[in-house]
Amino acid sequence: MATQLRITLINSLTGRPEDQRVTVKSLGLRKLHQTVEHEDTPQIRGMINKVSHLVKVEEA
Repeated sequence: MATQLRITLINSLTGRPEDQRVTVKSLGLRKLHQTVEHEDTPQIRGMINKVSHLVKVEEA
């Protein structure tokens, strides 16, 4: 079974470039401190790497 990742938005998107805003929205995050779960895939890891300074990631 694939590992689940718990992703939490910890920093505001105010003043961030549009590509970072779109990436966070693609992860399913809309509000500060909101948490979502995704399967650990290379595509999700790439999105996390792009906005790593805005999110906290834990293995669920």
